[in-house]
Amino acid sequence: MSGTSEGPRPAVVAAAGIGRPPVTERHTFGRTATEPSDGRDAHTPGGPRTPRGVLTPGDAQDFRGAFRAAELAMAVLDHEGSVVSANDALAVLLDTEPAALTGRVAADLVDLASDSRTWDAYRAVLERRRARFRCTRRLKHPDGRTLWTEVTVVPVPEGRGALLSIADISDRRELQARLRHLQMHDPVTRLPNRTLFFERLASALEASTYDGVTYGVSPAYLDRRPYGDGRTGRIGLCYLDLDGFKAVNDTLGHRTGDRLLAAVATRLTECADHDGYTRSGGHLVARLGGDEFAILVEDSTGTEQLADLARSVLTALQRPFDLAGQRLSVSASIGVVERVAEGTTPTGLMQAADTTLYWAKADGKARWTLFDPERNAHRMTRQALTSTLRPAVEREEFVLQYQPLVGMADGVVRGVEALVRWNHPQFGTLAPNRFIGIAEEDGSIVQLGRWVLRTACRQARRWQLDHPHTRPLFVSVNVAVRQVWDSDLVADVAEILAETGLAPQLLQLELTESAVMGSAGRPLQALQALSDMGVRIAIDDFGTGYSNLAYLSRLPVSVLKLDGSFVRGFRYDEGVHPSPADETIVEALIQLAHRLGLTVTAECVETSGQAARLQRIGCDTGQGWLFSRPVAPERIAEMVAVSPRGV
Repeated sequence: MSGTSEGPRPAVVAAAGIGRPPVTERHTFGRTATEPSDGRDAHTPGGPRTPRGVLTPGDAQDFRGAFRAAELAMAVLDHEGSVVSANDALAVLLDTEPAALTGRVAADLVDLASDSRTWDAYRAVLERRRARFRCTRRLKHPDGRTLWTEVTVVPVPEGRGALLSIADISDRRELQARLRHLQMHDPVTRLPNRTLFFERLASALEASTYDGVTYGVSPAYLDRRPYGDGRTGRIGLCYLDLDGFKAVNDTLGHRTGDRLLAAVATRLTECADHDGYTRSGGHLVARLGGDEFAILVEDSTGTEQLADLARSVLTALQRPFDLAGQRLSVSASIGVVERVAEGTTPTGLMQAADTTLYWAKADGKARWTLFDPERNAHRMTRQALTSTLRPAVEREEFVLQYQPLVGMADGVVRGVEALVRWNHPQFGTLAPNRFIGIAEEDGSIVQLGRWVLRTACRQARRWQLDHPHTRPLFVSVNVAVRQVWDSDLVADVAEILAETGLAPQLLQLELTESAVMGSAGRPLQALQALSDMGVRIAIDDFGTGYSNLAYLSRLPVSVLKLDGSFVRGFRYDEGVHPSPADETIVEALIQLAHRLGLTVTAECVETSGQAARLQRIGCDTGQGWLFSRPVAPERIAEMVAVSPRGV
């Protein structure tokens, strides 16, 4: 483009008379530097030519007319932001005359000073430090309608001041609102969906932690609510799902299931609206997916409010639903979380809610459960143990301790029970009840059990070699049912006995009563093969499971270990009166076992009175703190060395 070195000027600027006179100054709008110009008017044959691109007085008049008649509301501003000239569209928009707008401050007309960020950007355009400024403003139309407008301010080239334009974007805004509503709401229940729920949750937590001085509420949030209107800086959540909803879909179809979800949403909304009206304001009810719903309570007043809300929800959902001629009854499980909002994250809150909902279902369903930090800590610990158990087995972080099995008649150590301990790098020494159940669930019990069996047999053989002149100790090892099913236990035992040199008669395998009673197929075959090999089979915790005495005679069992709950009834010490029923039962069990050719071991022997009574009724061996706690193998070696009868 060619022309003056200062470049082209907008027509509306020339029409408003701002800057240099439009007639005497040359303005080009497209002639290239090589185009000839002989000074004659291109439209007047033989007459003088006006250089192409020069704005004539007639052109200026045309531009002024176009400026005034334009449908886009516009105004030319001076460098201070005052209106120099406004068109008719702007005057109509503001319900005044164009002349009345001259000299008015543009920022006041369209509310550009409402926040510092907008004001700074606007002033930067006036001062020519910024090329463009655009913002959205809501204005009041003379007919009472509210208009959404897009305000644009650009600097005037080659001059001082700016051009302001205001475009009506109400239709576009309404379309965007409709699309957002569709995007943010569930089509079945019309409730806010997961996306909107998390958006609202994040906004609530951000507002609650923005300004701790004002009860954790941000200035923007304060503008929407009167000061002191129920702000507590806390947040609550009821997270629920329907019990057995899948059965409704499977038996009655998805259409009925959708009707049920919509009806549930209505009742949840009623409960939330009632609680919000009587408490601290409206609550957000959302469908998070499937049959999962959430009620978000901002500025909650404490756990009692959430508990009342959860109870009202359960009561409301217990009423039958009438759906197109079908009467359905459902229940729900609810996880309830209420806490201080400051320091809470959406992820943390939802994890707590999800955990608590799981507790409600595990505790029996059709109930609400409040988040318990202590219970959650236990769950987190269990999860940590679950994730590290298998590697710990491979790293051999486990050790064995041994508890003596003592003859009741003479007090001599006959054998020991191997008890595994986990030397956890974070939680310290853990007893079996902390991790054996986890090992059985994830299958690592097979590998762990094989290690325990090998280590115990090796240790028993070492005691035998170190004390060749004493009767060797037998070692008793616990075996989980999964070891029988998921591994070749018979082959493992045979291999380990051969590897360690321990005689089969010196190995005793303990299985729980519930695992042994009713055994058939492979478990029974394995037990029989082990018994034929010479390994002793013991039933642990006898008396607490099936107690199928008739079946007991057909099992390859050689030892019964009486559960400690019976032995505790033998307490003569410390003023505790013994239980005659326990004594009668234990005596009968011992006599029955002896008639079947079995020996009996009593667990949890803690006092001399218990030991004396057990001895009188014929119990063979005892195990408990009266004799020794579980100890390291070195302590067992000392017991063997000082045994009065040489064991």
